[in-house]
Amino acid sequence: MIDVIIAGGGPTGLMLASELRLHGVRVVVLERDPEPTKVVRALGLHARSIEVMDQRGLLDALLPLGKQYPVLGFFAGIEMPAARIDSAHAYVLGMPQPLIDRRLESRATELGTEIRRGQELVGLSQDERGVTVELADGSRLRARYLVGCDGGRSIVRKLLGVGFPGEAATVETLIGELAVTASPETVAEVTAEVRKTQKRFGLGPVGDGYYRGVVPADGVAEDRAVPPTLDEFKRQLQAYAGTDFGVHDPRWLSRFGNATRLAERYRVGRVLLAGDAAHVHPPVGGQGLNLGVQDAFNLGWKLAAEIDGWAPATLLDTYESERRPVAAEVLDTTRAMMELMATEPGPQAVRRLVAELMAFDDVNRFLTEKITATAIRYDVGEGDHPLLGRRLRDARLKHGRLYELMHDGRGLLLDQTGELSTGVWADRVDHVADVSEELSAPAVLLRPDGHAVWVGDDQPSLETSLRRWFGR
Repeated sequence: MIDVIIAGGGPTGLMLASELRLHGVRVVVLERDPEPTKVVRALGLHARSIEVMDQRGLLDALLPLGKQYPVLGFFAGIEMPAARIDSAHAYVLGMPQPLIDRRLESRATELGTEIRRGQELVGLSQDERGVTVELADGSRLRARYLVGCDGGRSIVRKLLGVGFPGEAATVETLIGELAVTASPETVAEVTAEVRKTQKRFGLGPVGDGYYRGVVPADGVAEDRAVPPTLDEFKRQLQAYAGTDFGVHDPRWLSRFGNATRLAERYRVGRVLLAGDAAHVHPPVGGQGLNLGVQDAFNLGWKLAAEIDGWAPATLLDTYESERRPVAAEVLDTTRAMMELMATEPGPQAVRRLVAELMAFDDVNRFLTEKITATAIRYDVGEGDHPLLGRRLRDARLKHGRLYELMHDGRGLLLDQTGELSTGVWADRVDHVADVSEELSAPAVLLRPDGHAVWVGDDQPSLETSLRRWFGR
């Protein structure tokens, strides 16, 4: 029997596979598409996702592939000075999603993940011991758990019968990469003029004479899985810019809407949902890929603990109780941003007001932290220390960096007193006696995802927290 089947080989599924393999869990990823997609649905990583990559030793390989940008202009495209956020990675790492996918797939396979392309899940059933999945070719697989990371049209979610309430798309946007005949100067000048009023328009170079184009569609397609034609793209460019810029030879074309939905449940028995299978929203702010990767980061160690047999009784349930509210907040944020990007006088007046408010540092930081996911605080129980429930930034230690100590995906006790002990939990929690000028607490217990669950210097209370999060 396989330990975990993951339906969907996108960034969420690949990140989850790597997290599980760190703990020796046998994983099979089923991906419907026979080849990796060339469609660029995301353009980079925000600060918290960059931290996640650093915590697992992936960042050094990603940095040369992208470009670092200041954190500004991501809240509904309102360009303001970058707010100072509490992170050693206070930037956006710009890079097209296929490059991120490629690196995550390499990582997953290096760790021993089996990825089966061209394998479509069409049925599932479960009992108290496991899940049976049926594939399109008639074969079946058996696993202890199944995780649906198969996108907004998730077949896993539909087969489970999990409700997906929210709002259907009311507007649609065309997107693609196309060759352009017009001069770079003309493209830049016209695009800047159109974007003064239409924030869902853009045409920018991606290299080799190609441009990434974004333009509002003429209505909502019956089936958004069907890509637009080149003629449709040219018509919309002409309608909004007065020219089609001579676009031709598209590498790929796609469309997306502003549908906003959240799964009623993230878990049904031995089947769980993550990424777009659990939530969909407009791509404004660039949060979709990041939200899915962070879902996987939260779920991976908990599911591995369940399979290894040491998970406390309610640990796996905290995946939904922690991550579903985060997704709900992202959905509200994207709803607000879509309103601010509308062209009617009312939304434009509110947009101008928000731009004025963002000149205040506290407002700027508050909205920036929403986009970058650096202010998330989970409910981890008793205690009022400001660090509890929050992820710890990459602190400089006397003998290195905090995130360098987290590559293996284990818990971590950072002990500045040198007098504490992880005791019988040493096989699950690393004990590091070191000091940092950036950390005022005497000692902090971190989960494998870097969130603090205990702060103090008392051994008995430490052991209480160890039992709660790392089992008996």
